[in-house]
Amino acid sequence: MIKNHLKIAWRSLRKNKGLHFLNIIGLTIGMTAAVLIFLWVQNELNFDNDQKDAGRIYRTTTRLPNGWVWEDSPLLEAAAFKKEVPGIEKITRLYVDHWPVFQIHDKLHYEKHCAYVDNNWFSLFKYQFIEGGAASFAQNPYSIILTESAAKKWFGNKEAVGEVIQVDSSNYEVTGVVADPPANSSFQYRSFIPLPALLNNKQILENGEDWGNTDYLTFIKLLPGIQPGVTVKRLTEVFQKYSQDNTHSFSISLIPIREMHFETDLLGSVFEHGSMNSVYIFSILGFLLLTIACINYVNLTTAKASLRSKEISIRKIVGADRSHLFSQFLVESLLISLISLAITFILIHWCLPAFNTLTGKNFTLSLTSPDFWRVIGGTLLVSFLLNGIYPALLLSSFNPINLFKGISLLNVRGTSFRKKLVVLQFSISAILITSTIVIYKQMHFIQKRNPGYDRSQVLSFTLPQAINSSSKELLMNTVKQELLGHSSIESVAIVSQPIIQIGSITSGADWEGRNSHFNPKVAQLSADAGLQKTMHLQMQEGRWFQQGNETDKHNFILNESAVRKLHLSTPVIGQRFSLHGDKGRIIGVVRDFNYKSMHEKIGPLVIFNNPDWWNFFLVRTAPQRTSLALKAITQTWKKTFPGIPLAYSFLDDQFEYLYKQDQLDSLLIWAFAVIAVIISGLGLFGLVAFAAEQRNKEMSIRKILGATLADISSLLSTDFLKLIGIPFIISFPLTWWAMSKWLQNFAYSGCS
Repeated sequence: MIKNHLKIAWRSLRKNKGLHFLNIIGLTIGMTAAVLIFLWVQNELNFDNDQKDAGRIYRTTTRLPNGWVWEDSPLLEAAAFKKEVPGIEKITRLYVDHWPVFQIHDKLHYEKHCAYVDNNWFSLFKYQFIEGGAASFAQNPYSIILTESAAKKWFGNKEAVGEVIQVDSSNYEVTGVVADPPANSSFQYRSFIPLPALLNNKQILENGEDWGNTDYLTFIKLLPGIQPGVTVKRLTEVFQKYSQDNTHSFSISLIPIREMHFETDLLGSVFEHGSMNSVYIFSILGFLLLTIACINYVNLTTAKASLRSKEISIRKIVGADRSHLFSQFLVESLLISLISLAITFILIHWCLPAFNTLTGKNFTLSLTSPDFWRVIGGTLLVSFLLNGIYPALLLSSFNPINLFKGISLLNVRGTSFRKKLVVLQFSISAILITSTIVIYKQMHFIQKRNPGYDRSQVLSFTLPQAINSSSKELLMNTVKQELLGHSSIESVAIVSQPIIQIGSITSGADWEGRNSHFNPKVAQLSADAGLQKTMHLQMQEGRWFQQGNETDKHNFILNESAVRKLHLSTPVIGQRFSLHGDKGRIIGVVRDFNYKSMHEKIGPLVIFNNPDWWNFFLVRTAPQRTSLALKAITQTWKKTFPGIPLAYSFLDDQFEYLYKQDQLDSLLIWAFAVIAVIISGLGLFGLVAFAAEQRNKEMSIRKILGATLADISSLLSTDFLKLIGIPFIISFPLTWWAMSKWLQNFAYSGCS
């Protein structure tokens, strides 16, 4: 019977080429877009799920009484937990705050994708070794393991094991090559170095032996059957026991590695994090695009239903029951879906590189991947059900007696349902179009809104990590003065971090009249006298730090939000203020500027002038002289830090990075809105063409009687134009609600 159904379906396909061509094109475009979206969604929802026993692997989290949450932990934590907490099968540590200098083939570069891990890393986490193994890595602290792509980049097609890489000032032997991590892995590192090699640095080791320094990440694999809730209590007890008075109020919690990707309460993270809202939005978007494509099939198939009245009547008269006809039309729908899916494979193959570039992922068209086939199978099933059930029910329900009464299939159900589907189709398109406009307007607002500083022509670079802290102030001031000697450089500032994204937050500030129970969090920044001029900051009152003024090393500058939220009395200037035990006075109030993304409101900020915190240079170049300024910076760098590469970035690029996910969402929604319009347009074209075909005689008579082409076009298009206009009215409240929710993610909106 299936063979007979397929034969009939193929005949119908050949007989109605134009109809099925539109169906296949629309369905292919919709399925391609949906598959790409669902691949991204599945990737987000399955982060770190590829690890063996992922359900038993956790990362420790440090929680403070004031609500702060850190993913970091002390170096000594792992050994103490392993020794005193039952139920732990394995425990390992990760350190990524040090970017070593790699020298390969006489070329120097900072390796930002390097991880320092202890000996248990490759036994706790799953890696596929292509060359070598983990045994040598555990035995030799001066060994290094590379990913396949890194080994190929640095050593070509020859075997990497046995090659030597100079890391900082020591030689490391490549002892293994592992497969590249999947796109949905949090651990996107391309080189691994034993943690003992890092701890050979005396200063790093001394810091690590202090339980108050949380610079490492600790991962725990529990024994089967052990409940994390019971373990957490014991972890906290052990932590407080060893930390003694330093951090006795801290508590430890465990988060499954499969949930790390969507953490939202961390103060900062070394991992890439996703947005569950984006997952929801794009899941709905993928389903809607597939629905639009299936509506085309339903509309065109039911519109042509009258042409199959005789066929269905004869089949029923000769004995075919409704279930037989129902299965016949389902097979036709399945055949169309399978042909569309075959073309979808080709389109995905073509589009995947561009999609990877757009999303920053590394999706592959792997025919052996169960995840890929789940997406394909799910998309095929949904499209088959959406475009097959209703036409099959309609066509199989026709009573052959109606044929002799002059009643066609179109008379049985009329056209009202198809009109509703067209309205639904264009309503979805209208929602996507208007949403795209709102998102574009908001992103344009962010780009043009004055953040309170001038980031143009400003670049930043950091001091090498190996510099001795005792000589830092003198060295950085020497570099600054040398840079200011070049006419291509307007000004230079030294700061603890660039002001594009100040992530350092503290509490414990004190001032005149503070309520002892009021201990607010404030952002903190250490800066020298050059920051105001370099970033064009505006003072609300008072003054900035002065070069060479030793007293200013104990003074403070607050932003306007700090003055308001700390409830400082007037006059503010001259009041006593202290932070980190350093006591001084408030000498100035700077006007508020966005020191974080516009997703967050401007909060209280305290600026001080402590050289021990300095790490970054901010350099404003003279107009049209950026290239000369870069040459001057490079020369000064090579002279001061020979053998260490210079890594710099422009603040404009850093600013763009803050809104990378928003820009991605905007671009994807715009692209899929265009696709929705194209699919809807194909369906409408088919309906208009069919309507013209059905009214062919009427149009001929009208032309004979003098009707012009404009008259004919107006007559045919009036009803359809109404169907297009209605969706824009329907979509307005839905778009307003959806975009209001989206704009709530921003503290400052340009779409009010």
